[in-house]
Amino acid sequence: MQRCIIVDDEIHAIETLKDYIHLMPELNLIGTYNDPINAMRTLGEHGKVDLILMDINMPRISGLELAKQVRTMTNKLIFTTAHTKYGFEAFGVNANDYLLKPISLAVFMSTIDKIFPSTQKPEEPDNSIIGADDFFFIKSREDNLKLIRIIYSDVVAIESNLNYINIHTKKKSILTYMSLSEIAKSLLGKGDFVQFQRSFIINKNYIDDIDGNSIKMVTGLKMTVGEYYKKDFNKFISEHVIRPKRRN
Repeated sequence: MQRCIIVDDEIHAIETLKDYIHLMPELNLIGTYNDPINAMRTLGEHGKVDLILMDINMPRISGLELAKQVRTMTNKLIFTTAHTKYGFEAFGVNANDYLLKPISLAVFMSTIDKIFPSTQKPEEPDNSIIGADDFFFIKSREDNLKLIRIIYSDVVAIESNLNYINIHTKKKSILTYMSLSEIAKSLLGKGDFVQFQRSFIINKNYIDDIDGNSIKMVTGLKMTVGEYYKKDFNKFISEHVIRPKRRN
């Protein structure tokens, strides 16, 4: 597991990266700093870490200046910034990558996979587990209509997008020409998929949290329960909430 630290003066940026890190089991977040001066003074207390994610535009001391002081304390360094003008300077302090805000989950995961390539040999598909009815093929609009195999259990959510749908899996999203109602015929009979909003079908196994009528998936995707679906949603909640027994 790779030990990592976030340094960013923007709290919302830290929270976004924290959410992304929690979705990647190979990463272990051991600290966050929103004050670069404090980071410079105390970062060494963690010992040498595997990764620092660092903003550049910060008060009093920039990420570029801070990196010169702490570069030996980390194996990998990634700058996270809203500005493109620092690219040359970033690699001048041996940064491993340079991510532009807002950073998408897909870009973040791809970058982590690139700087921490797996040393394990890819597993061969187990055909005894993945049967003929456990996956489907769709034509990817963004990949020259190539047929992409998708395992049902990997699907987090299906999102309607005009005449297309976005199929969100644990690691990527695929855009294909199809209506939500067309794919619903295959998904809603699988048991793991439910619909609580007109524009989404979701896999209940990947629900992260529910706040009132707002549902958040493990990938960060959010949606609001539609009025038409509230009865089914309330039934779903009542079937899955564990409540304490009343005491006399």
